[in-house]
Amino acid sequence: MKHKKTRPQSAKKHEIIRPIDAYFNKYAESHQHPINKRIHWVCVPLIVFSLFGLVWAIPFPYLGFLGRYNGFVNWASFLISFSIYCYYKWSPTLSYVMLLVIFVFSAAVVGLEQAHDHRAWPPMWHICLIIFVLAWVGQFVGHKIEGKKPSFLDDLQFLLIGPIWLVHFLFKKIGLRY
Repeated sequence: MKHKKTRPQSAKKHEIIRPIDAYFNKYAESHQHPINKRIHWVCVPLIVFSLFGLVWAIPFPYLGFLGRYNGFVNWASFLISFSIYCYYKWSPTLSYVMLLVIFVFSAAVVGLEQAHDHRAWPPMWHICLIIFVLAWVGQFVGHKIEGKKPSFLDDLQFLLIGPIWLVHFLFKKIGLRY
């Protein structure tokens, strides 16, 4: 009679869950319904963009030493610094991607400002306010469909988690570690 070699049962290794993965797992609890997920893929980037534009539009003290770059240092600069710092603490790789996203959003905000200067569009902050309100309506519709309240109602940090939660799916899809 042949005996199968069996491996001794080893103690199950305890996986260490990184803080970012814990946040993603918690965030995912209220984002299971496919329609809610699709709504988030549209609305979260729109909210980030529009919030960025609204904060950009808040008047900032004139800093003469910046010369022609004076309009590019504003309250949004602090929002960017804070969010990228948080993202970097959680996942340096995801923070780099979010910085690139913010560069694109910055170009779009500047484009909206320039379009307004040429009288082609309403003021940038009007457009951002409309986008902001409509995107939040979309978010709440998604959570109504989901049947669960938005995560940020329990912890405001989830306002920062939403955008990188989407980016982490892209990383997983192409097989990159984050």
